[in-house]
Amino acid sequence: MDVHSWVTLATIAAIAVALVRDVVRPDLVFLGGLGVLLVVGVITPGEAFTGFANPAVIAVGALFVIAAGIEESGVLRAFERLLFGAGTSLPRFLIPVAGLSAFINNTPIVAMLTQPLQRWAARRGIAPSKVLIPLSYAAIAGGMGTLIGTSTNVIVSGLLVQDGYDSLGLFELTWTGVPAAVVVVVFMSTIGRRLLPDRGLRQSAVRQSLPVWTFEVRVRRRALRTGRTATSSDLMRPGDAKLVHVRRGDFVLEADADMVLEPNDVLAYSGDVTVLEELLERPGLEPGMSVQVGKTLPLYEAVVSDTSFLVGRTLSEAQFRERYGAVVLAVQRKTERAREPLGRLPIKAGDLLLVGAAEGYTDRWNASSEEFYYVASRRSPRTRFDRRKAYSALAVLVVMVVAIGTRVVALATAAFGAALAMIALDCLSMDRARRALDLQVLMLIAAALGLGQAVAKTGLTDGVADVLLGLSGVGIAAVLVALYVTTNLLTELITHKAAAVLMLPVALAMAVHLGVEPKAFALTVAVAAAASFMTPVGYQTNLMVMAAGQYRVRDYFRVGLPVSLLVMVTSIIVILLKWV
Repeated sequence: MDVHSWVTLATIAAIAVALVRDVVRPDLVFLGGLGVLLVVGVITPGEAFTGFANPAVIAVGALFVIAAGIEESGVLRAFERLLFGAGTSLPRFLIPVAGLSAFINNTPIVAMLTQPLQRWAARRGIAPSKVLIPLSYAAIAGGMGTLIGTSTNVIVSGLLVQDGYDSLGLFELTWTGVPAAVVVVVFMSTIGRRLLPDRGLRQSAVRQSLPVWTFEVRVRRRALRTGRTATSSDLMRPGDAKLVHVRRGDFVLEADADMVLEPNDVLAYSGDVTVLEELLERPGLEPGMSVQVGKTLPLYEAVVSDTSFLVGRTLSEAQFRERYGAVVLAVQRKTERAREPLGRLPIKAGDLLLVGAAEGYTDRWNASSEEFYYVASRRSPRTRFDRRKAYSALAVLVVMVVAIGTRVVALATAAFGAALAMIALDCLSMDRARRALDLQVLMLIAAALGLGQAVAKTGLTDGVADVLLGLSGVGIAAVLVALYVTTNLLTELITHKAAAVLMLPVALAMAVHLGVEPKAFALTVAVAAAASFMTPVGYQTNLMVMAAGQYRVRDYFRVGLPVSLLVMVTSIIVILLKWV
């Protein structure tokens, strides 16, 4: 290894540490690493920025627009109504979710179905924690079933073409994806459910005990209840919420049943957020964050992204109202009961915020995962079913699938054409299409592709391939297992996109060394990179259900480890039988 090899290795290690420690946004980490390699001369500008012209980046961007068109048409809302019909069971729910995720981005699917699934579980006396991780896992596994099901598959296919190999077919991954999805659905419907915690609802409960929220209301200056105690005003335990403390000026006082309320007192509660809406209907009370916010503002729920400006900042520090044009009324914090007032509560990735904002808040903030994974109206359906738009959007999707499946055109061409058709047919506006492009994801992919050039150029690819071949012995099955485990661990530590970019060149080098069909090793990387089940941060849908299901990190590992092992064994057996 020469100096450039060591610099590249050190850069990749620094990137991994920065991602694990969540120093800055992932796309900035990769761009910074790419900049270092460019400045020190490991790669040329042409090599560094080759990823920005890679067809895989174009295809992923186009698929964002297509998913937005499907969502805007209301097709997903109609799909929701079909899922929760009479006689629905968990397996009958998970199978369609996996099937739909094979063709549509799974983020809006999981976000849209989280609350309906909670209500469905409550009607049957089931804790939300028993069904929400299965929802995320089914969506992840379903995305592994086709070329367009996940950006990881698109990246792997694009890299194969870049290295002179044939691209993956639309349904080539179905050979591994369908068995993997079946294994996930069956396991989560049986053994997996028993491994999940029972939180948020007890079998004897008469009604649903929703996940714990923290919210505040303010006593108005001329409120009739001023001068009365919290108990006599029915404010100590209103419904399924409990008064935790009272903020009076700069002081935070512990809640006391005999406490006399004063004008401008801010009452902080912990419990069912529906109590907040009931309290705001009472005379003399208003939202705690601002005395100027009216009670008639539409309410929205927003899941904080791990790349959001809010992460690590309090609402006051972030100047939420000025920056986002809304007021936070409540926060749902994973498994914690927040002790600080809302304005002083540091926000974490995965927090669920209840905000009051003007109409159109979803249009402004729902398009990209830069700030929020998803934003949805709490009081009315976010998107209504539009028959004309729905038929047009589905027709575009079907034509694209047929074009890719028959290899009439390349994936990037078909996806780009379908995205343009979505706009031309008025399935979504140009502005909505522009906002649907997740620039952070696209920048991350492009920068990771540039890093892949450095890995290949410096010979690290062959070095890692030799190490894995030496550790795994001589059997092809052992070699595939070593490749799968390494890729999967990288996925959990960094990101599934970066893991695919870094490990595919290694996989192809291993295939060349062994004289085996390269596609077998490419598919192993694709499956391993997408199969993120063991941590909440490995895949964003896992993080999205964390607060609603009141999960802890160890919950994901306890149930995700056996799922990961089952998917690995199933996929490698299929790959050995089909391609080796």
